[in-house]
Amino acid sequence: MQQKLFTASDFSHSKKYKKLFSFLPYPPFRDCLNSTGRRPYPREAILKALIYGGLRRFNTLSEISFELFNNIHIAEDLGFDILKPLPSLERFSAFLQDIDNSLLRSVRNKLVHSLIKCGIIKGRILSIDSCPIKAPVKENNLKTIVKDRFDKHKYIKGDPESRLGVIINFPKPETRKVHYFWGYKNYPIIDSESELPVWEVTHPANVHETNIFIPEFLKLQREFSFNIKAITGDSNFDTEKILMFIKNELHAKPVISKNPRNQRPDLEINSKGKIVCIANLEMACRGISYMKAKNQAYKIFVCPIHHYKKLRKQYICCPMQHPKFFTQKGCCHTIRVDDNVRDSIDYNSQSFKNIHKKRIASERVFSRLLSICMQEITIHGLNAVKNKCTIANITVLLVALASYKLNFKDKIRFVKTFVPNFLKE
Repeated sequence: MQQKLFTASDFSHSKKYKKLFSFLPYPPFRDCLNSTGRRPYPREAILKALIYGGLRRFNTLSEISFELFNNIHIAEDLGFDILKPLPSLERFSAFLQDIDNSLLRSVRNKLVHSLIKCGIIKGRILSIDSCPIKAPVKENNLKTIVKDRFDKHKYIKGDPESRLGVIINFPKPETRKVHYFWGYKNYPIIDSESELPVWEVTHPANVHETNIFIPEFLKLQREFSFNIKAITGDSNFDTEKILMFIKNELHAKPVISKNPRNQRPDLEINSKGKIVCIANLEMACRGISYMKAKNQAYKIFVCPIHHYKKLRKQYICCPMQHPKFFTQKGCCHTIRVDDNVRDSIDYNSQSFKNIHKKRIASERVFSRLLSICMQEITIHGLNAVKNKCTIANITVLLVALASYKLNFKDKIRFVKTFVPNFLKE
């Protein structure tokens, strides 16, 4: 039997990462091992190596492999046998491609349960947002020449599972810039008080936010049963279906930014309940229209000159020269007459504003996730990207749990600096 002449501890007195990983729960990786093929490496060690690479901010898998080859004490502390060949880039890539994402989600859920027991995560105010993840394909490189670069109907050869998404920026007030990209989107649900992620899901970039909200919050409540007081989000989630779900199903307060498309236009309404147009004429009412798909009722008001003979004799055309008077039958407006959930939300109250400010916590969480290379991916495929994002969330939660257990309760959000600066050897 071959004996070790020395151990890794002879070269390094640092056991910081080994102490950190002592708080990491492991899923039953043995259930997913293949009986044929090359001899596998310990899946727990590969998971720890990927977490280690995120904490060290290695952008590529090759950097992690290079680090293990050049620092055998780290390789042994992560669980690899240094007397045998260490894993190559392909082994890390195969891990991300093949491992079922549900196994990694179980690790994330165990960490969240532990943080709930510690009293760090309370789940009273939750926030949801989206993070774009660009696929490493030539279509995203604007320096290359690609035919039909942003044609949403085609499939990208470099990553067939990626889809076309949109990033909207506001560099200046009332200035909107739209950028297209091929890739995916990660949707984390964040505990706004502790600023820690409690749930996340990844989909192709063309899946809209409104299709994510209700299914994921139902799964979240089945897992953790939070006593949710309020849910915050941006204007992409401002739909009546979501607002009703928050209010009636989750029994929480919806604190969602207003979407301008859903706001009622500024109209002058007289004492009779009729709209006065810009020409100061009382518009004609043409009954109520029902939208069966949305189960909503609207009262329709149309141009009085086109529909009243007396006014037609008095006015040859619209006094304000409205362009729709010549191209259509004048302007048309609708007023919703049934119950609207938005009318029950006091957007101007101080409590609404105070809770809405907590939505900025999601931006700080994104900053920490991106700092451990969640957005800069060099892998392809939906399952690999899902696993990469879940491991990033595991890293943030693991640091929070370790800092609490080791009596650094004020350092639970120090993702980048906790291990090198605060963990003792």
